[in-house]
Amino acid sequence: MNTAALSDPDLITTLAKRYGSQAVIIAIDAKRKKDRFAVFARSGQSGTTRDAVEWAREATNRGAGEILLTSIDRDGTKGGFDCEMTAAVSDAVNIPVIASGGAGTFEHFADVFTAGHADAALAASIFHFQEQSVRELKEFLANRQIPVRLCT
Repeated sequence: MNTAALSDPDLITTLAKRYGSQAVIIAIDAKRKKDRFAVFARSGQSGTTRDAVEWAREATNRGAGEILLTSIDRDGTKGGFDCEMTAAVSDAVNIPVIASGGAGTFEHFADVFTAGHADAALAASIFHFQEQSVRELKEFLANRQIPVRLCT
């Protein structure tokens, strides 16, 4: 959830109580605004007054089980994940953070898991156009002692 949770934060608690926190994933779309990470709603189209780190903390306290953090600035660029933003959110909460936005090389994944402290990462373009394979990425990460589930 993104926009619905921003509009009605109590929805997080309601769903967590009904289905369990593991079923409640809060999507945070954020971009840099001076010295903070501003949260956006409606697929990045509408700005809010919320800060990504503070919103992640609140969502966690309300019962969210995971955060899907997308850097609007990096999304689709293949220039690398926003490791600073990812680390700020990851270090602020005790639930898994999935990084999104910017993957272009295998090194970008290694960076987001190490410097960005992400628990998981996702990408689209790098795989959609068959530039790289998931198997190759997992092997690359495993060779760098970054835990992955290897393909069989």
